Amino acid sequence: MSVKDARGALRAAKLRSTTSRVAVLQHLSTADKPLSHSEVADELVPTGFDKSTLYRCLVELADAGLLSRLDAGDHSWRFELRRGDGHEKGEHPHFVCTDCGTVTCLPDVEVKIAPAKGTKSSSLGDVTEIFLKGKCPECAG
Repeated sequence: MSVKDARGALRAAKLRSTTSRVAVLQHLSTADKPLSHSEVADELVPTGFDKSTLYRCLVELADAGLLSRLDAGDHSWRFELRRGDGHEKGEHPHFVCTDCGTVTCLPDVEVKIAPAKGTKSSSLGDVTEIFLKGKCPECAG
């Protein structure tokens, strides 16, 4: 994502275009998985950004709908740039490694939730996130 694209996305979301917001959007646009605040900070703090400012940016960008905020159940939010249909609607599953905690997108996996045979409807309500858990290839090997 270019600086111009990031500024345009911020304007469309009615947010001021600050250097830190642009940097966060650019960094997340290159990520192939959802990133935690500390993963974003590890990359951007050495370039001159403040850790707490980055956290505020992540939350504001998620609140504005530019990022998805994921809760993998480990008390650490993960953030990813919304791009394409699956990201826009939040309808793609993620895999969480039970050993190392890595969270990855599963772009080639479709998960459908349907009522059990013999029933007409499900009592789940509106499902907003699907997390599959197990061991990643590095931890399983």
